[in-house]
Amino acid sequence: MKPAVRPVQRPLDARLLAVDVDGRIAHHSRRRLADLLAPGDLVVANDAATLPASLSGRHVASGAPVELRLAGRRSLAVGDVHLFSAIAFGAGDYRTRTEDRPLPPPLFAGDRLALGPLDAEVLRTLGHPRLVEIRFSGSADAIWAGIARHGRPVQYAHVVEPLVLWDVWTRVAALPVAFEPPSAGFVLDWHLLGALQARGIGFATLSHAAGLSSTGDAALDARLPFDEPYHLPASTVAAIEATHERGGRVVALGTTVTRALEHAAARPGGLVAGDGLATNRLGPRTPLRAVDALVSGTHEPGSSHHELLRAFVDDRTLLRIDAALEAGAYRTHEFGDSVLIERMPAKRACAQARWNLKTATLASRLGQTRTTLPA
Repeated sequence: MKPAVRPVQRPLDARLLAVDVDGRIAHHSRRRLADLLAPGDLVVANDAATLPASLSGRHVASGAPVELRLAGRRSLAVGDVHLFSAIAFGAGDYRTRTEDRPLPPPLFAGDRLALGPLDAEVLRTLGHPRLVEIRFSGSADAIWAGIARHGRPVQYAHVVEPLVLWDVWTRVAALPVAFEPPSAGFVLDWHLLGALQARGIGFATLSHAAGLSSTGDAALDARLPFDEPYHLPASTVAAIEATHERGGRVVALGTTVTRALEHAAARPGGLVAGDGLATNRLGPRTPLRAVDALVSGTHEPGSSHHELLRAFVDDRTLLRIDAALEAGAYRTHEFGDSVLIERMPAKRACAQARWNLKTATLASRLGQTRTTLPA
């Protein structure tokens, strides 16, 4: 594979590698996505808008330059904007490969960071000299204004042109809570939404704070994805339940949608509307309870996004997918090509067996509880 180097969300030559339930691979134009879905299916997208989460400035004690990339927060609440986790770098910018960026000056609790109009305090390091928890000073309104005026979209060296916000916002972008774009949603435009409707395919959204895809450090990358807050609307829950009742498929537009839905579905009581904090990691042993197919970008082996694909297909099929992407010179990263992967029957059967066991156990416990209630 090769990196997509131009910040174009919907290039006319974008491709889609489709993998059906039997592991058969086919190559299509990405514009044919709606044709590959069936009436009664439901597409779920992440409507998070992307923050300008890269903040340049200086370490006040030493005067050394720093770049801070916001990486996490505990909720999506508009007023909850004082505390963040962040990745810190020393001198330089996105033109240098992330893995080649120098460390920041040594950071300790109480250190101040001057980030344009923003003032931040280091509260603690989080097990690595690049990963810190910070607290911004000032009111929520002042912090939002400072991020909006001073911040830039997080960017990596493979994209040569400086990114601006409209490069990283999808057509359904709403609340600005993502730290990097939910880039699977770049396939969306009004033509696709119209084509989905015309074919009787549903569309719904959730909000998930998509996190950083790379930290530049192998040890930190192994901890990805970090915890990510999300909000699941009641209308989306109802649409998912109705889709499964009529035998349709829930098609997640991106790994962030998959992570949010599967985290919510695994909680006691199953898929329930409301706020959550995704702490899960999806992989070969993950029983998928909500998502039947995934539309995603192309991901390199070893990344957390690539590991997530193992929840949908077996390792042999994933190797074939990787080989097909490589042989076809598909473009990777956020502005690259896409894959459509259906969950294989063996994965579905395993998930169904686990779900049946959980349901039977719950029913048994409820039955035992009822027998002990007084008449």
